[in-house]
Amino acid sequence: MPDDDLPPYFNIAPDAAMAALGEPTDTARFAAIAEGCARGRADLAGRGLDASGERQLRLFSTWEITRYLIPVAPAHFRRVLRQNPDLPQGRAETEGGAKWFTLDEVLRLRAHFAAEGSKAKDYRPYRPKDLPAKMVAVANFKGGVGKTSTCAHLAMSAALDGYRVLVVDLDSQGSMSSIFGARVNDEWQTIYPLLARHYARHLQGDNQRRMDRGEAPLPLDDTLSEALKVRAADLVQRTHWPNIDLVGAQLNLYWAEFQIPVWRMASRGWKLWDALSETLAADGVLENYDLVFFDTPPALGYLTINGLSAADILLVPMGASFVEFDSTGRFFDMLHATFQSIEEGENVAARALGREEMAFEWDAVRTLITRYDAGQQAEMAGLMQAYLGRTLSPYRQDFTALIGQSGEQARGIYEADYRDFNRDTYVRGRATFDATYAEFKKLLVGIWRRDELAAQNAERAAE
Repeated sequence: MPDDDLPPYFNIAPDAAMAALGEPTDTARFAAIAEGCARGRADLAGRGLDASGERQLRLFSTWEITRYLIPVAPAHFRRVLRQNPDLPQGRAETEGGAKWFTLDEVLRLRAHFAAEGSKAKDYRPYRPKDLPAKMVAVANFKGGVGKTSTCAHLAMSAALDGYRVLVVDLDSQGSMSSIFGARVNDEWQTIYPLLARHYARHLQGDNQRRMDRGEAPLPLDDTLSEALKVRAADLVQRTHWPNIDLVGAQLNLYWAEFQIPVWRMASRGWKLWDALSETLAADGVLENYDLVFFDTPPALGYLTINGLSAADILLVPMGASFVEFDSTGRFFDMLHATFQSIEEGENVAARALGREEMAFEWDAVRTLITRYDAGQQAEMAGLMQAYLGRTLSPYRQDFTALIGQSGEQARGIYEADYRDFNRDTYVRGRATFDATYAEFKKLLVGIWRRDELAAQNAERAAE
């Protein structure tokens, strides 16, 4: 066989391989590699900045608005603008060219159509009055399944639909924070101080009981004392989306995985799994937004447990392969073991004291196939559907090159200007994420409607 036809792993020359190897790596080299990555990350993120150095969301054309955002014909849209000069009129890049609008302006226009337009059309998304925001955790301990991408695009889809969205990054890798251009200097700009505050307040209660028994209280260290001053609003950052806010993450957030068990050991009565949900509720977050998305780490640690226990809806992205199906099954097995253990531990005491027993509950749990290739994975997806039943959404999120192309420019597909792509490519690529959001929105609307009817029935029963 000629050498040219041999596999590339044959005939590797040891001296040539050694010459290409470079020097051994020491610990200091890690810092240099990290610094190079930081410079590159800043360069990529900076490509979406305006002259002031801030991230800026692109404009939306009349074509895009009337096709995707406000259900009216383009001619009627332009006629309404002419008849209402006080409404945003957009801007044209050329004389007589297409009009372009900011998302803020789109939201104002949607409000006008909702007030003045046809009552048969849903210009605004369904949202029952007097019900709190729904919290959504996107989780899986298998990496590479599109968890952060799915979470980010659902948040953007919901914002384009008109919902007020808060994204909470629980992953110390901070990928979600990078997508939204956040600057997070240390753990005190993450959810860490909220978890610390929850523990500090529990410790204060414990100390009061200790003093009532004549025992010495446990001291609150500087961290806990500072955390008592922090509110969720102090951590929320505005993003370049007018209706998406963010609580960011960075590497130091990982410290929580070590600190939380220390706190738990010091005070066994502390319900660490309630720290995030109770703190957000106490600070009024659930009244300020319609949706709260948690992007969780690819591990079932304390941060993930907090996100999952706070969530009303759990979404688990996975690929249509044996390895990912197997890994996701183990993830659910760990969820069962973890939350059942918490319930059993709490309910032993509850039964002894004659109190109501606790039980975790989620409005809906769904798995979602991402990066789907119908030509290669249909049989595997069908098998997964047969075993998971309703838990697996029948919708398949097709693989699309659009996500890769937009990712190269450090933005989501909804942030990409369709003029940068072939129009048909953009329409097909966007369609798969629009359909993903539609499946999620069906869950959301159904849950809210169920809650709305339950509230009405409770009111009637109380009369």
